Amino acid sequence: MTRQKAAIAAAAGGSAALLLGALAFQYLGGLAPCQLCIWQRWPHLAAVIIGLLALTLGLRALAWLGALAALTSAGIGVFHVGVEQKWWEGLASCTAGSIQGISTADLLNPSVDVAAVVRCDAIAWQMFGLSMAGWNVVISVALALIWIWAARRA
Repeated sequence: MTRQKAAIAAAAGGSAALLLGALAFQYLGGLAPCQLCIWQRWPHLAAVIIGLLALTLGLRALAWLGALAALTSAGIGVFHVGVEQKWWEGLASCTAGSIQGISTADLLNPSVDVAAVVRCDAIAWQMFGLSMAGWNVVISVALALIWIWAARRA
């Protein structure tokens, strides 16, 4: 395997690891994701698919798209960190305790289990002073740099 292919595999694998980590926090750790958390996952899924295509089809120029995907997730993460730190307003659907989409009948019916709204401006978990969104920014930028290194070798 060439160094370029190894870099593409590492970058795509890093995105896959981030996705698996997020799913583990959600399903094993019981930390439900907010809207912005979910949005940060989609570009990583795209990066995994791009990496598989680049490795399978030999289209190394796809590495630029992988970098864009990683940077997109990082950008959403920066916005999310700003919302968590109260630097700016977040989405109305996840910072105001919205119950949009839930019928009045369901809200008043005690036998209907209505999940709590997951707020984007509340930090559910952090390590070394960084929230999950903050760690996503750091790791996504590192992955983007790997993608860019691979793209420049094409």
